[in-house]
Amino acid sequence: MAHVIQTDALVQEGVISSEQGAIIASRSRQVMVSLAINTVLCFGIIAAAAGFIGLLGDALAVAIVGGLFLAVGTMILTKTTDVYSMFGNASALIGAGMLVGGASIKILEALGEGSGGMFLAILGLGLAVFTAIIHRKGREHTGFLTGSILLMVGAMHLGGLYLWAADVELSGLAASVTHLYVAVAMIGLGIFIDVRLVTALAIVPFAQMLDTGTFYWNAMYAFYSPETTLSILQLGIAMAICVVLASVLSDRYRRHTHMFGIMAFIVANMCFLVGSLWGDIVGQTMWGPGVSSWRFDGTREEYNAAMEVFEASTWVIHEHVYSIVWAVLLIAAAFWSAYTNRRGIFNAAMTFGAIHAYTQAFETFYDEPLAYVIGGLAAIPVAWGLWRLNNQFEARNKIAA
Repeated sequence: MAHVIQTDALVQEGVISSEQGAIIASRSRQVMVSLAINTVLCFGIIAAAAGFIGLLGDALAVAIVGGLFLAVGTMILTKTTDVYSMFGNASALIGAGMLVGGASIKILEALGEGSGGMFLAILGLGLAVFTAIIHRKGREHTGFLTGSILLMVGAMHLGGLYLWAADVELSGLAASVTHLYVAVAMIGLGIFIDVRLVTALAIVPFAQMLDTGTFYWNAMYAFYSPETTLSILQLGIAMAICVVLASVLSDRYRRHTHMFGIMAFIVANMCFLVGSLWGDIVGQTMWGPGVSSWRFDGTREEYNAAMEVFEASTWVIHEHVYSIVWAVLLIAAAFWSAYTNRRGIFNAAMTFGAIHAYTQAFETFYDEPLAYVIGGLAAIPVAWGLWRLNNQFEARNKIAA
């Protein structure tokens, strides 16, 4: 388990020696530097491959140049020492990216988004299985190369599937199942090559099962959650499953469950933010009249009448209820994560606690001084209770030890 510690303080207190503190600090720096180097390398590979495809603009030229890059990279990896392996990986991956990207564009131009997307989905799946077999056999020397290619052909498969789904206008349960399949595939891919970024990105299609997502419009990035309550329940179940699995899995797989659980916690808090501002009419966009009158097959008056009937038969949660429940859950999450040493959840809980306080202060209670008095006075016994509870936990831990 990873811990955040002050090595200088531990050395001064005599808990560890200065040599041990230096080793811990050195390993921490190595992890950070490796992350920075890999980030720069991956950006360079993606940018170069995309740039060559756009610059050449011809499928045959892209295939030839991509093949040359791939051949040169393979030769560097097999004929030279580890000192130059980064150049070999970069060259081979630029070539592979050009071949995969160029072939995908050519297929879509020839077959269209519908048939072409399905063809890419099938082709990408076959290539992914083939690459996965190679990756398992030669991971020691070519793991970065084969793992990156597996990401490329996996993206071809999932991207093709989404293009086909968009072309046939997939909706309803079929669309939700497609999003779930993509999320599970991304989690499996992230675990297989042990890259937690891929596992983290799986939260995007998972959240879109209930249309929770983001959009861009006129220099504005926005988050939306049309089914706030149901999305929070969905993400809460995902977090619970991650916590249970983390207790029985090995460290490698536990890291991925932690990552996905943290991402689910973050998106759930974003849904709480939406609910604290607008409330929620549960099921309005799924089995109700729809999200707004302009998507309703009828007049605005008919839509309003349908909404009145629907609201009378479903749960309508007021935004103030959301605000109170969210605050309570954030306090509980912060305490639980601090006690169990889940740094990611703790940081997210503290961050969204600040966002919640800021939002409510200026959106809801800006002209209600009594609310500040009640909230401030209520926070004092809550803090005292958490302090006493933590003391009891620590006493039990000492007895058990």
